[in-house]
Amino acid sequence: MRHAACLLVALAATLGLPAHARTVYRCMRNGTVSLSTAPEPGSKCVAKHFEDDPAKAPNLWGNLGEVKGTLYERQQDGKTVYGTRKLPGSVPVLAFTVQTPPGSPAHTGLGHLGPPQLKPYSAEFRAAAKRTGVEDAMLRAFAHAESGFDAKAISSKGAQGVMQLMPEVAREYAVSDPLSPAQSIDAGARHLKQLMRRYNGDLELVAAAYNAGIGTVAQYSGIPPYRETIEYVAKVQALYDRYKTALASAKPHRR
Repeated sequence: MRHAACLLVALAATLGLPAHARTVYRCMRNGTVSLSTAPEPGSKCVAKHFEDDPAKAPNLWGNLGEVKGTLYERQQDGKTVYGTRKLPGSVPVLAFTVQTPPGSPAHTGLGHLGPPQLKPYSAEFRAAAKRTGVEDAMLRAFAHAESGFDAKAISSKGAQGVMQLMPEVAREYAVSDPLSPAQSIDAGARHLKQLMRRYNGDLELVAAAYNAGIGTVAQYSGIPPYRETIEYVAKVQALYDRYKTALASAKPHRR
């Protein structure tokens, strides 16, 4: 159990481990969260720093309900590392159950996105990707997150079509019929191209701006602290990874 204490606050709230000052990495991969005492290879990790003996152990998991998992030990760069994702060379240390509190930041629906859909508007996505240079997988990820490929979708805020273009965005890209799949996908691709340029290819900021607007991202100097936007960014990232894998598998094998 002494080894498990190295995860500090990451599991302190649920495993009753002693608290000490250290850094825990919250890592995302394919829409799943893991915690580690070092950056996790192959995942996108954010360092979380904590004081000695915090009055309240922070919740790093998000609002995921009951989380069951295993704490693993592995050697990485000559050091002993502990984490909750089973990586090559990992050895299980102990099992744990985490009951995350209600009202905490969440990534709702990440486990219920359904399989990638490659058939809807495949020609339109390929054409838009070729014209703009924005990856087919990325276009599909946004369409999946926005409308579920429903060309007739209209949101309560006025966003329309496959790519859920707001009226001002549709006007900017001279869209005459926002419910036309071809026009919506083309304009959405051009809009994403501009966002990719603005944010130097940072998908998190691109997704945040697509959801909340460029002005809001500028106001907060990053992803705004809106639950909807935080969830949306995570959803797009997970979908993007799934579509990259699905499209790569669907390519005909070359001799």
